[in-house]
Amino acid sequence: MLTKPEALKRGDKVATVSSSFGGAGDKDMRWRYDQGVQRLEEVFGLEVIPMPHSLKGSDYLYNHPEKRAEDLMTAFRDPEIKVIISNIGGEESIRLLPYIDFEVIRQNPKIVTGYSDTTITHLFCWKAGLSSHYGLALLVDLAENIQMDPYTIDMVQRTMFSTDVIGEIAPPKEWTSEFLDWKIENKFTARNIHKNRPYELLSGSGVVEGHLLGGCIEVLEFAKETLIWPSAADWEGSILFFETSEDTPSPENITYWLRNYGAQGILAKANGMIFAKPADEKFYEEYKECILKVLHEFGVPDLPVLYNVSIGHTEPKAILPYGAKARIDCESVALFIDDHGVVPTKH
Repeated sequence: MLTKPEALKRGDKVATVSSSFGGAGDKDMRWRYDQGVQRLEEVFGLEVIPMPHSLKGSDYLYNHPEKRAEDLMTAFRDPEIKVIISNIGGEESIRLLPYIDFEVIRQNPKIVTGYSDTTITHLFCWKAGLSSHYGLALLVDLAENIQMDPYTIDMVQRTMFSTDVIGEIAPPKEWTSEFLDWKIENKFTARNIHKNRPYELLSGSGVVEGHLLGGCIEVLEFAKETLIWPSAADWEGSILFFETSEDTPSPENITYWLRNYGAQGILAKANGMIFAKPADEKFYEEYKECILKVLHEFGVPDLPVLYNVSIGHTEPKAILPYGAKARIDCESVALFIDDHGVVPTKH
């Protein structure tokens, strides 16, 4: 049973960290960070505190993973910090592993949010017994050009401010993953928006429940056979969730990686799977074929799989609390979180 963090309220303090790419502190991107901070202050009424090394720039932070880990530990130790938000993902935050004190995380539960390479930070939390929140990075979701998407605001309110059951995670009506350079001259340029498709049921029937466990499928590869990889028991009865990065991995790689989950017995242990909309919808049909192929190869062709869920490298995205009780309704092709993401504050 994971410990759930306390709910946020207006006036709470937020730590921003750069556990992966340090671009938030680069001169040409600093405006983007400031815009995300402004949204946290004005939309949610939070006080933002950048951790000491988090804005020292991409070169410095790449060369000093121990300082990135130090920032993370500092944020956990500070009793006034209620939420830790990742500035952005990256590709090598696994290098923080030697510097993580899991007891500090265990003794200081608080909301932790991010996606992509922040999967590693989520696995730190999982190892320490803390339920963290997959989704919401400062430079992306919070600092979106023009304004935050109402879907994002709603997800933050439901998963981090409210102690009610989160309920149905409906697909957003529109989506984008268009990349516009993070140059200040693009600040008021809206990205191209597309009408969204509904969820697709690739396999399965009835209604299944399980606890949420997963992340960015490429980043999870870094964690395999390390001390933060979930145990065999952790996968039992789970609802797996996977998303793919902006690198849009080949269908062959998706097949290879999913076969590993089959070989570990994870696909047989799981009660269901959620798979994200790919960035730019590239390989949209091919990924579906890969998933079904591997399920047949490992004798679980009827595993319920919900496809095209906005939990990855498209905006806006849903927020999934690790370990929360989720439900896939195959008949209505719907996703529910029958759990709360946070608990009432103690004082």
